Order: sequence, then C-alpha cells, then structure tokens
Amino acid sequence: MKEKVLVTDGISPQARQKLEGHFTVEEKKGIDAQELKKIIGGYDAIIIRSATKLTADIIQNADRMKIIGRAGIGVDNVDLDSATKKGIIVVNAPASNAVTVAEHTIGLLLAVVRKIPSADSSLKQGRWEKSKFKGIEVEGKTLGIVGFGQIGGLVAKKAMGLGMKVIAYDPYVSSERFNQLSIEKAEKLEDVYNSADFISIHLPKNKDTLGMFDSKELKKIKKGTILLNVARGGIVVEEDLAQAIKEGHIGGAAIDVYEKEPCTGSPLFKLDPVVCTPHLGASTAEAQNRAGTMIADQVIDVLQGHSPAFPVNAPSVRPEVMEAISPYFELCNALGKLFSGLYDGNLESIKIIFSGKVSEYDTRMLKSIIMVNILKKYSREVNMVNAGLIAQENGLDVEEVKKSEARDFVNLITVEGRGKDSSLTISGTITGKKNQPRFIGIDEFELDMFPSRNMAFIRYKDIPGQIGKIGTAFGKLGINIAAMHVGRKKKSGDAVMGLNLDSEVDAKMIEKFKKMSGFENIKTINLE
Repeated sequence: MKEKVLVTDGISPQARQKLEGHFTVEEKKGIDAQELKKIIGGYDAIIIRSATKLTADIIQNADRMKIIGRAGIGVDNVDLDSATKKGIIVVNAPASNAVTVAEHTIGLLLAVVRKIPSADSSLKQGRWEKSKFKGIEVEGKTLGIVGFGQIGGLVAKKAMGLGMKVIAYDPYVSSERFNQLSIEKAEKLEDVYNSADFISIHLPKNKDTLGMFDSKELKKIKKGTILLNVARGGIVVEEDLAQAIKEGHIGGAAIDVYEKEPCTGSPLFKLDPVVCTPHLGASTAEAQNRAGTMIADQVIDVLQGHSPAFPVNAPSVRPEVMEAISPYFELCNALGKLFSGLYDGNLESIKIIFSGKVSEYDTRMLKSIIMVNILKKYSREVNMVNAGLIAQENGLDVEEVKKSEARDFVNLITVEGRGKDSSLTISGTITGKKNQPRFIGIDEFELDMFPSRNMAFIRYKDIPGQIGKIGTAFGKLGINIAAMHVGRKKKSGDAVMGLNLDSEVDAKMIEKFKKMSGFENIKTINLE
C-alpha cells in the first residue's frame, strides 16, 4: 500500500508530479481545523504553507504521520513540541525564497528613499506633485544587516552593487564568511546602530528575537536611520516603531511582515515615511516552485527512510554549513550501520569523535545520523527528531568530542561504544574529489575499505593459508568477493578482514561458511 501525502495549501505542479511518482497525493485546499483533525490520522505526510495551522490537538491525531513539510521558511503555524513528542519530523524550505526576499528587501529600500508608492498614488489621483517627493541616493550610504545568513548575504551583495557600504552583525557566523564577501563584521549590535543609514533585519523568530526591536532598542539607533523588516513579524514592535518615527528618531521604515497576520490595521499604515507590503517577500512564481520542490524532495527522503535536508525540530544547520557537511552524510550512515552490525552485548555509552576539518562545523546533524542507525536496534520508530530521547530512555550515555587534528587524515569520524563486557571502535573518512566514504579502522586494526551493500568482517589468527581458506569457502557458496582488505597489528598476530561481496549472505550460508573454513568470528553487514 502506497504512503499517502496530504496537501492543504497547494504546491507547484512540478512538486506534485515528483510526489505522485512515489505516493498517493490528495489535495484539500481550504480544509477547516475540525475536518483536518478527523482525517489527519490517515496520512503519512502533510505539506502546508502559511494558511494551515497544525495545533497540538490536530497533531495528536496524526498517528501515521512521519513528516510535516512547510513550503516556506516560517513554522509559526506548527506546534513543534507536539510534533517532536510524536516523533514527527518537521521540515521547511529555508533556501527557497532567499533570492526573492533579498530582491524584495532592496525593492523596499528604494521605494522608501524615492517615495515611489506615495508618488504613484498621487499621480494616479490626478496630481502632479513633483517637488513633494524629493528622495535621497543610496550610493555611498551604509546598510547595516542584522542576521547574516543566506538572505542577509544576498542583500549585502545586491546593496554593494548599488554602491552602498555594508556592515553586518551575526555572532553565529564565522569571520571567514565575512571576509569571503568583503563585508565588515560588527562585533556588537551597537556598531551597526552607530554607523548605519539603513538597517535591514534578517533574523529568525524565536524567544530571543521576539519583540527585540522595542522602544528601548530603537532609541539606541542613530537618528534618522531607516528600518527594514522582511524577516518575521513580531521581531519589531510596531507600536514602538510608529512612535519612534513620529518623534523623528527613526527616519522611516519598510515593513513586509507583521505581529499578527493577516494585518489590516497596523499603526504603521498611517505614516507617510513608511512603505508596507502584505508579506510579499516570498511571493514570486520562482520561489513558490522552489519551495514546493524542496519540500517534495524531503518528503520523499523521509518516507523512504533517509534524512531530510532541512529539519526544523531535529538538528538543523544554516544552508552554508549544510553545504559543507553534506559530503559526510553517506559516511555517517555507513558508520552507524557498521557499528550496529558489529557490536555485541549491552551498549552503555557512545562517544562520537569529529577530528580535523569537520570538527570546525556544526556537527549535530552528523551525530544524529550516526545515532539513528545505531538506535534502530532499540526502536523501529527512531528518527532524527526523537533519537536523543530514545537514547536517554535506554540509558545510553552519548558524548560528542571535537579534535582539531586527525592523525594522517584531513577529516576523521570515530565511533566508540562501551558496555560492561564489550567495546568497539570504528572510524572512517572521505576521500577524493567525489568525497567517497572509507572505513579506515576497526578497534586497533587499520584497514582501508569502501562501504558496499554487502560486506563481511572476519577476525582470525594471521598465519599462512588463512586468506585462501576464506576465498575458497565463499567460492563454494557461490559468493563472489569484490574486494578484500586486511588489517593486523603485527606479523602472526590477530587480524581482521573486511570483504566487499557481490551478493547477500544469509544465515544458512554463514553456518556453512563456518564449517567449511573453520572461522567462527564472522559478521555480515547489509548497508542497504
């Protein structure tokens, strides 16, 4: 039976076509909360935009659901705590509207300084009031950006193209990124407030930013500065901004988002130095198509057992960090599955060590990918949302360690597991232009082995003739060995062999192999 996907606010034809290649898709635009509550239990995924509100009582009925997709950035309309408790992954499309929002920000900036909306309205009402709408130039002026993520970076580039100076503040962005874009980095917000002629806000809406720009904060800003908000409503306190403009402290504003939406009665609407638009930042055909397609791809990934690109209630990272860590996804999946397949006994603690260049990034998502694969022994329902909770419930102590150096490798990821009577350490890296994953160590044994769908690992005494016995036994079973890798500590000591096999080895074959070869310590791993 095909999984079912519910779409309530519409998606692009391209996105729907992608989904229909895998699942049954049902579209119910304009569905009310009560009806949604009744039917949501019959779906494996739901895709929404801003109109649908997924409250706690609705999510409580979503017993089959694995993923909620928000085709856009904001997830204010989803009860994230309820979704997390249910183990439902919530994803969004943060990069889908970056260009569109950046362009709208620049458009609003120019509209404010050249008084375009007022001039348009005046002329269309039959008045020629040329002298009334004298503007100012932006070239040579300073734009301050608060929040230097992907959108903030694009706004900076476009502003520099207009001849503006740019200063930006974001304590979570590395100095390297500022240097790459030739942007001045503000060490504190006051540096932006003191030097900027325009301030553009590009922050997420959360407990730290809600109501951030109130009367107290606005008074810190240089007199005459024009404020732009095309981020999220509620970050700017509209009453306080309106008052600051009336008093002449803030020179004007351009606002696209509001504390409560739909909004038809903000105090800002009555002020001439303010340009307002009805949340149009993401409203282009291109952005809507991108958002729908990005969500469709993530729904497909999650329902097929893979990790999504942009989880909201699981470990999430900025798009630029995602680009840097994505080459490690395949390796982390393989390490988690290999550890799970090789470890014997009761697991009490797990240490995940990121060494070398990879240690410089936000590695929470990489850690979660490894943990999900290890914890599948404990729960079939584990995913990136509830992995931490399941580890805690099973008494597992999970530790993450970062080291700047990685022995002989540029990057190294190591998984160490400990129990009362057993332990296991495995490590891997990525190599080459295609970032191919490699296993490079099992316990104290060094080897160099690429992950494959079917693998076998054998521990044995390293004496002459052992490799021949192994090859002969697999040959009699009709199993072709694609590659063989041996790791040992010393001559005639213990050794471990890793085999890449062309076909699966079932339990009966393993027993036959043991009898024919005399090797008892063999484990087979399937990385499908």
